[in-house]
Parts: sequence; structure tokens; C-alpha cells
Amino acid sequence: MNFSQQHLQALYQAYCKTHLLWQNADVNNLKQLEIPNDYDLLFLRKLERRLRLGQLAEQFVFNQLETCQTTKILAENIQIQKNKQTLGELDTLLVVDKQPIHLEIIYKFYVYDDRLGDLEIEKWIGPNRKDSLIEKLNKLQEKQLPLLYSQDCKSHLKLLELDHYSFNQNVLFKSQLFVPYQDKVDFKLINKDCVCGFYINISQLETFQNHHFYIPSKLDWFLEPHEKIDWLEFSNFRSESKAFLDNNQSPLFWLKNETGELSKGFLVWW
Repeated sequence: MNFSQQHLQALYQAYCKTHLLWQNADVNNLKQLEIPNDYDLLFLRKLERRLRLGQLAEQFVFNQLETCQTTKILAENIQIQKNKQTLGELDTLLVVDKQPIHLEIIYKFYVYDDRLGDLEIEKWIGPNRKDSLIEKLNKLQEKQLPLLYSQDCKSHLKLLELDHYSFNQNVLFKSQLFVPYQDKVDFKLINKDCVCGFYINISQLETFQNHHFYIPSKLDWFLEPHEKIDWLEFSNFRSESKAFLDNNQSPLFWLKNETGELSKGFLVWW
């Protein structure tokens, strides 16, 4: 990947600082895996190809797990096939404190839309409105986790000589959350520490005429805003963001106000 080692370490450490979306098994009885704190703070893996954000998050988790003294990775990214057709993939199989675990890894960006549904977990949606928290939870419960118990998976685990393990199932679901600008949002199930910023629509953009902006690349969405970048004037940001909005894409931006305070947000197209 075309990253300096320093840049990659910054992404890894930003991932590590991201909070779990909920604690224990508070949401839909999906139990979060708490990674022991003795993992290495340096990313030690070699990346051979360019990865999408979710794939890079997986590599960060694998690095954490394999550097913990009490964990052992048995297999990772296990594709389950039937008649040469891929049925799905198990993110990783591991042993934590002698307990075998099937772990699914998720890293998402959600915005809060109070108009959606009646339940708290129904109100979180992707900034492009293409996915939602409730859809992901349903996919985990109805497809991804049950895959472990399918006959095709059992056959594959036998080939890997892992069929003698009795696996518990956990998720590692981290997220960065964004709430409506200057709105008070109250939620109880979801971890409030995941809130990283706000979102605005195009009609609210004029509020920030005296601010400076930056549009990070997708993988830099992991990062907290910092000063070491080339800031855009308001007019330039409005121009550059138009290309995203015209394609129903919501750019993530960093913001610097008149006193130099930094923040993070989405400009949504809807």
C-alpha cells in the first residue's frame, strides 16, 4: 500500500482508540469481544495490496489479536463455498483465554436520523443512506453468524482441522457516530463515546463561511483532525464538495474555526 510507515501507524492507533458501539451484549444479544489491553501499539503486519477501509480495520484487529499473550488466531478470512460459489466468509476463528471464538469484525460510520423507525437502533444510517445499523445487525444474525453452523462450513473446518473446536460467537463492532448539527440527541443502548462529530446539509453550509475545510481520503476517515494538511477556503470546499453531492455521496470533512478549534463532520446530500 502507498502509505508511509508513520501514516500507517497513525491509522492503526486511530482505529485502536475507536470505541465499541455498545458494551457486552446490550444490542440484539450480540456479545462484543473485549480485546485484552496487552496488544502491541505498533502495527507489525505487512500489507501486500491496497485495502478498503473495512478490510484495513480487519488487519488492525488481527494485529491486535496476534500480539496479545492470551489470544491465538486459528484462521482468518475463511471463505465458505458450495459448488464453486461463495456462500460467505468467516472473519476470523481464534482462541481467547482457552475459549474458541468465531469473531465478526465491523467498522462503520453512522449518522443519526430521528425520522427513522421507532427504536433507537433504527435511527442510525450510513451518511449516503445506503446502509443502516439495523440492516447490519439483521445481516449478522440472519446470515453471517449462522454460516458457522452450515454443513458447508463444517466440511471446510474439517479440511482445516478445526472441526473439533466448539466456537462461541462474538462481534467486534466499532463505529464513528455523527449527530445533527446543534441538535440534542439522547440514546441509551449505543455508546455515547462513539460520537465523533456532527453532520450538516447544504442549506446549513453557509453557517461556516469563515471556517477552513479539508476533505480526507476514505482511509483517513479513521483519523482525528490535525493541523498538518492543506486547508481549503470556504468557497473551494463548496466547489469540491459539489462533485460528491451531485453523485449522492456525503463527504466527510475536517473543520477549523476562527479560533483554530478542529472538528469533524459530514456534509450530507439529502
